[in-house]
Amino acid sequence: MDTNITITIKNYNKTVVIPSGTKIFNLLKPEDEGAFITARVNNAITSLSYSLKVKSIVEFITSDSHEGMEVYRRSLSFLLAKSTSVLYPKSNLVIRHSLGPGYYYELDNHIVTDQDILDIKKQITGEIRANKPISRGKISHAEAVEILKKNNAHDKIKLIETLNNPVLVYYKCDDYFEILDAPLASSTGILTVFELIKYENGFILQFPKRSNMTIPAPFTEQRKIFEVYQKYKELGKALNADNVGSLNKIISTKHIKDFIQVEEALQEGQIIKLATDILNKSDKIKIITIAGPSSSGKTTFSKRLELQLKAHGLKPKTISVDNYFVDRNKTPLDSDGKYDYESLDALNLNLFNEHIDVLLNGKEINPPRYDFISGLSVPSDNAMKLADNEIIIIEGIHCLNEKLTYSIARDNKYKVYISALTQMNIDNINRIPTTDNRVLRRLVRDYRYRGHSAIKTLQMWPSVRKGEERNIFPFQNDADGYFNSALDYELSILKSYAEPILLQVSPDDHEYGEARRLLRFLSYFLSVPADYVPPTSLLREFIGGSFFSY
Repeated sequence: MDTNITITIKNYNKTVVIPSGTKIFNLLKPEDEGAFITARVNNAITSLSYSLKVKSIVEFITSDSHEGMEVYRRSLSFLLAKSTSVLYPKSNLVIRHSLGPGYYYELDNHIVTDQDILDIKKQITGEIRANKPISRGKISHAEAVEILKKNNAHDKIKLIETLNNPVLVYYKCDDYFEILDAPLASSTGILTVFELIKYENGFILQFPKRSNMTIPAPFTEQRKIFEVYQKYKELGKALNADNVGSLNKIISTKHIKDFIQVEEALQEGQIIKLATDILNKSDKIKIITIAGPSSSGKTTFSKRLELQLKAHGLKPKTISVDNYFVDRNKTPLDSDGKYDYESLDALNLNLFNEHIDVLLNGKEINPPRYDFISGLSVPSDNAMKLADNEIIIIEGIHCLNEKLTYSIARDNKYKVYISALTQMNIDNINRIPTTDNRVLRRLVRDYRYRGHSAIKTLQMWPSVRKGEERNIFPFQNDADGYFNSALDYELSILKSYAEPILLQVSPDDHEYGEARRLLRFLSYFLSVPADYVPPTSLLREFIGGSFFSY
């Protein structure tokens, strides 16, 4: 039987014949060792320690790519967990949430000190200098449970027991063992750039930015976002749903209906609190501005906030920022030479602010209408005027940026930042990225209501993320109110919608690796019927069946 296979290496533009079972890192040129962190094999992202067994096209990937950066973060988190297990064998490392270009961690039963930071950093640095191999393997369910029990990894046991997979993927470095079905670096030596920052009772593991992988990203205080995360972490603990294994237990024991009702009530409580805050300041507030990243649920949130304000006699009137685009021939271009509609300069700011001033002075305006077909701003017949009990609501990506409403005093504006700040983790050291929540929401909505395939949504997503990082995230600390649109049960609902869409992406498609990653991620969750979701739920904006019209 022929035990050789043919491999095409895209980076080197050559084809080689190698023995079946050869590890990917053995295909690297000696001078490239350490230059790449992962590889795309037949369009699937894979660890360099993976063994090749079939004819494949291999493309090595650097750390400064989107896929490479994910592997870098995951691998450095693995190394952190290994290091703290050596230094603090009686304390479990727990990832709490992301915080800018870093992750916030705590050690249970241990308040982190300055000396701890020095000790952990020294331990990690020693592991990196030793350039230890990180090996990938497979293990039976029973054997995994036995090892995890010895390591007191009850969070991980709870997860794999609800999934009942007979064989599990693991990674190992020295004696440190982690169940994880996602690519890691093949050795510790590549993970040279990081920083540890003492913060609150724990610390932040700061990663490099993709734009410069040679130094850690600078730390920027995000106190309000941190407080929102911490609040929801405590709620997750109180509801016994701070990791996926716990959520799956709630589903399997048929308590999910009650859980959903509690989650929805908590979210409505957020809206009531924001509405109350606005009403208490209604003598000053003239404008409510709402901004948040893609698929954070801004539309449903705005409608529910309007209902709460109306219930107390304050009538919101919405102005669409999109109608204030400049003519297409005046629209700025992005780095690819395409019209950049996300640029603030794509808006006629002077006219927009003039109209806001006129409205606030009790006079009438005729807002323009932007014709997306002709690319022209045209007059409209929709006269608008504010009554005494009416307030302006503006929703859009620039709504936290003072430049959008430069003519209105800051005290007269109430800014709301909305995002799906997922508090739940997969387990103690593997988090659920908030962007995964949002991309799955968008994937389902765009397929069901906009005719977009999974490939189109996944192709657009990097550009969407780039726009958020430029136009939304830098201004989130200037908000007056924060709304967390994440629902801890939603991924169990989205699973049945998203999986068939993602399965349409074939191995021949470049987006296959991302589709496969999301499918693997969804496999951790037990499904929940969509009938359990209330019609007023924010989740209905994405799956359909909403009480609200869009």
